[in-house]
Amino acid sequence: MAKTSHDVPGRLVALFAVASGMTVANLYYAQPLLSSLSVVFHVSAATAGTLITFTQVGYVIGMVFLVPLGDRLEKRSLITALLTITTLALVAAGLATGFPMLLIASLISGATSVVAQILVPFAASLAPDHTRGRVVGRVMSGLLAGILLSRTLSSLVSDLAGWRVVFLGSAALMAALAVALRAALPRQAPTTAIPYHLVLRSTVRLMRTHPALVRRGLYQAAMFGAFSAFWTTVSFLLTGPGFHYSPIGVGIFALVGAAGAAIAPFAGHWADRGLVRPMTGVALAVAALAFTVAGFGRHSIILIALAAIFIDMAVQTTLILGQHTVYQLDPAARARLNSAFIATFFVGGALGAQFGSVVYHMEGWTGLTVLGAVLPLIGLLYWTTERRQHRSAKSAGTTAT
Repeated sequence: MAKTSHDVPGRLVALFAVASGMTVANLYYAQPLLSSLSVVFHVSAATAGTLITFTQVGYVIGMVFLVPLGDRLEKRSLITALLTITTLALVAAGLATGFPMLLIASLISGATSVVAQILVPFAASLAPDHTRGRVVGRVMSGLLAGILLSRTLSSLVSDLAGWRVVFLGSAALMAALAVALRAALPRQAPTTAIPYHLVLRSTVRLMRTHPALVRRGLYQAAMFGAFSAFWTTVSFLLTGPGFHYSPIGVGIFALVGAAGAAIAPFAGHWADRGLVRPMTGVALAVAALAFTVAGFGRHSIILIALAAIFIDMAVQTTLILGQHTVYQLDPAARARLNSAFIATFFVGGALGAQFGSVVYHMEGWTGLTVLGAVLPLIGLLYWTTERRQHRSAKSAGTTAT
């Protein structure tokens, strides 16, 4: 289909999607490697697990302190600089001679891998209003695919060539990506000239100014919490006595969830048609239903796989609908809005992973699926107040007039 002069070229949208998936994957490569790393560096399994914590902490640091720079600095140069640092950090991880060195390298690579969260608002700013939802949906499908495929890729590569190749290979990909993006991305002037410390303060102020930003962040916190609870604990179920999957088998199972990325273009289309609110309610309900299916199907890999697909589809849908809403609040502050939005639901994801693990070890798979169903149901209850609050605000405005 021919593109108008105002549309984003399809090749550029594809590059945005691939780049988002490749960079966010850096957060998840280490998860299947923990048992191997504990042996290599002679540390306990619990100590090896801190590698994931350091990576996630780095990501939060990047979300809070680096992503808002997308409004303050020229984006192409910022992306190139961050990817260069990511490359060096991954090389250090791949060549690590001690566990502390690996931890520090992971902290840095986690922080700079927020490039994905700079690329999404960059793509949104290039798209015209009538196609913004679809463009963001396609980019986000690449990001979600990176999350879901990273564990599988890491398992396979480490089994064939060793864990160091996982990090060194990703370093090579980041270097190539930096060159490709530098050549393909258009220059985009900063949207604000205020000092850096005021940029950070303004990010907090945006959350007070725009109630929709907080609301969409809380919706997604509930959904991402359920998503994290599922994917953190499903490996325990699949490697347990019921299924006896190997780590590679669990990685291959993660491919099932990648099917959820197929919903992204549809979610973008719904956003462009003004169906944000009704489809948000549908997605929340679907997520709760999917966990119910997973609970009843704990001995059936088919039912668990179906649940995984629908959970991922629901989470992807609310994410794209949320970003579509958030990006319209203030075009000059999209990077800061995205920083606040992602940071809000990232906290929900971290809590979901932590509580999911605790609940699973205390109450088993049934308890985990109950937790997973409750989280989107809480979001759904909150969703029912959206129209009432909107009408109250409208009524108040009419009275004042």
